Amino acid sequence: MENSSNEIIEGFYEKENFEKSNSKNLEIRKSELAKYRIFDESEFTRGREVLGNLIVRGMLASGGTDIDWMIEHNGGFIILEFKGFHNDKINIPLGQMIAYERLHERLNQNGKCFLYIIGCDDIDFSNPDSSIWIFEMNQWKNQVIPKNTSDIFSEQSNSQKKFLVYREYMEEISVEKLREIIDNHWKNF
Repeated sequence: MENSSNEIIEGFYEKENFEKSNSKNLEIRKSELAKYRIFDESEFTRGREVLGNLIVRGMLASGGTDIDWMIEHNGGFIILEFKGFHNDKINIPLGQMIAYERLHERLNQNGKCFLYIIGCDDIDFSNPDSSIWIFEMNQWKNQVIPKNTSDIFSEQSNSQKKFLVYREYMEEISVEKLREIIDNHWKNF
């Protein structure tokens, strides 16, 4: 009995040492320092809370959305909208997507507007190798991305006031690749 206990313990330590030595080989790269930082997080949070009090109960208006990131250079625009995945799909409110379609149409009159919808899991953007999933507004308009308002994988799903975009229809790229795309657009503006 003592022999089998020792074998189990030795096997455990061998496995642990093997895992530790292998994990040293897996280096996670870190990006350069962020170009923009929130210097006063409490003030940033307070500003968001103040805006949250604009629409109150009893008003007819409801909802609301924002643009996550908009870059302008020489009259060209790069717009980024980030959405978190839930069950391998992102949800885009109908009104938000209509607004993005119209915004893209207006800003793209000179052919210099790129609007990306980016799906991500719990991600660390400081790791350039982290994966994101992406599509551009032209893919949406050309119906490369299906415009589902109900979950095609759920039997009890009703049409909703949002679009559901499945991960499988989006392109997987790295954070580093997204940075390259943004810089290429910037150079071409």
